[in-house]
Amino acid sequence: MATDVLMPQMGESIAEGTIVKWLKKVGDAVQRDEPLLEISTDKVDAEIPAPAAGVLTEILAKEGETVAVNAVIARLSEAGEAAAGATAAQAAPAAPAREEPAIDARPSGVTAPPAPPQAAPPTPPPTPQPPPPPAAIPATAAAGDGNGRKVRSSPLVRNIAREHGVNLEEISGTGLGGRVTKDDILGFIERRKGAPAPAFAPSAPAPVARPAAPPAAPVAPPAPPMPSAPAFAAGDRVTIEPMSNMRRKIAENMLNSRRTSAHVTTFFEVDFTNIARLRERVKKQFEAQNGAKLTFLPFIIKATVDALKAIPVVNASAEGENIVYKHDYNIGIAVALDWGLIVPVIKQADALSVTGLARASQDLANRARSKQLKPDEVSGGTFSITNFGLYGGYTATPIINQPQLAILGVGGIHKKAWVVETDDGDAIAIRHIGVISLSFDHRIIDGAVGDQFLAHIKQTIETTDFSALL
Repeated sequence: MATDVLMPQMGESIAEGTIVKWLKKVGDAVQRDEPLLEISTDKVDAEIPAPAAGVLTEILAKEGETVAVNAVIARLSEAGEAAAGATAAQAAPAAPAREEPAIDARPSGVTAPPAPPQAAPPTPPPTPQPPPPPAAIPATAAAGDGNGRKVRSSPLVRNIAREHGVNLEEISGTGLGGRVTKDDILGFIERRKGAPAPAFAPSAPAPVARPAAPPAAPVAPPAPPMPSAPAFAAGDRVTIEPMSNMRRKIAENMLNSRRTSAHVTTFFEVDFTNIARLRERVKKQFEAQNGAKLTFLPFIIKATVDALKAIPVVNASAEGENIVYKHDYNIGIAVALDWGLIVPVIKQADALSVTGLARASQDLANRARSKQLKPDEVSGGTFSITNFGLYGGYTATPIINQPQLAILGVGGIHKKAWVVETDDGDAIAIRHIGVISLSFDHRIIDGAVGDQFLAHIKQTIETTDFSALL
């Protein structure tokens, strides 16, 4: 029997996925749980394993196609069944071409006379129909019952709706169970941009002119669309490639964050010498015992969690006119991939030691690069950290990971001549110095609060005896 391959449900709020790449082609044998294809969703890119062993006999969704959850995207057959089907198809003689109709219900030898043109009953005149609404904007009636129903959609769709001042009840969802998809809302916005301004009919005898709808609350103007590729003359030395699905989503998220949050960045220099000396003493033994390298990152995460506990607003999010304070400390760690960027999340980071944080961060990074992350491992973050010092970068101004209110950036840690205080006065010493930055949402977090947060991290890193926390 054939086995259907379905588009999996990659998280509670995910309604669709995009086929990135088929790892097998029709006719290939596959084993159960062997990677069959790669998909991309709003949350994560992942390899999808084969649900059964057999032969891939049919691919129903092409690369680049976006498919609803639980839709059939391919079929597998047992090896023997697939071989038998192929043999039968080869052995069957080709059917001769026939000019007569393929289906004829008349008795043999009886030829029906041609039907006269007058035989068909006259068609009644069509009933006049009211003119359809303009195609530029879908009718509100088609979108819902007008009773404040809850519209099913993903967090990405709701963010886009907030940015553009769109009421999701006005959109007819094409996703599973009427869910409004990203394509639905983007199409609605584009149609609304191109809709002509409504004109008042001169014959309308309305004594008082009324606006079609009350004005919506002020929203930030939408960002201009990405410019299309310019025309290039023949012979120009260029290569043009379309953005990947992940790259398009990264672009959307970056622009969305810039439009949503009032970004401000502050910087602090930090002396990492105590941690650097501890690492030199124990890193070989640590890796042998734990199977993970002891980098600066777990110490920084530990200091960050302490600062979040001391200054809770940095661990919050903004929902309309409300500030939502989070009591979980779920730290997202940005991971650079060859094909983009992803932010897996260390859940309940406050419950982990430095050793636990080292294991967790490296495990998530490794599985991100091998596309083995689960949807819940890239969602639910309350605060994010990005390390742009991996290649020696000094500092940067990272963009906030929505809906969070801040993101910590870590620059390269380098040996420098540094002024230190001693019992005999000031002296110059060689120290391990790095710059940390905090980009924060100035709508909620004031500059003084941002500086207090970084000062707390700086003090923890410079004065804590982390050897007791391994």
